[in-house]
Amino acid sequence: MTTEKAIEHYTYDDYLHWEGKWEMIEGLPMAMAPSPEIKHQAIAGKILNELMNSIGDCERCLVLGEEDWKISNDTVLKPDVVLICDEPNDQYITKTPEIVVEVISKSSAKRDEVFKFQLYESEKVPYYIIVYPNECKAKLYKLENGQYDKQGDFFKETYTFDETTCKAKINFDNVFKQFRKIKTN
Repeated sequence: MTTEKAIEHYTYDDYLHWEGKWEMIEGLPMAMAPSPEIKHQAIAGKILNELMNSIGDCERCLVLGEEDWKISNDTVLKPDVVLICDEPNDQYITKTPEIVVEVISKSSAKRDEVFKFQLYESEKVPYYIIVYPNECKAKLYKLENGQYDKQGDFFKETYTFDETTCKAKINFDNVFKQFRKIKTN
């Protein structure tokens, strides 16, 4: 008598046939929210623009939103924003991005803060940014000695990524300005 696994293990070939938005971690499918909130998409777009503007005419790097990163045959992620450099493939990301940004939504918080945090750290992503749209805050982590070191919480500050191929920066005041609630007395 043979024992079969109760949970199927999927691969990239399976992933290619799925409808809708999915990610896959170690062969397990993870459904993405059908359509993020407007604030989520707007903030991701503003970060994408900040990075694109900062790298200027750099011919080696690209800033992309929601592009597949095929880490292995059974792990495919779709980060909100990435900065990639010297990528040889034009179908999906194959090399480790220099910057990964995830914008938190209610359904993705644990995945972004725990599972992806650990995965990005193990894949040696130099910079990981977790953005909290409702708080107008970004937590920025830099990989140092194989582990993420928190660089700080960013609300209005500008951060320059000194160790990226094309020097990039994000002005978080520009990212969040439109979404801050004005308090009146």
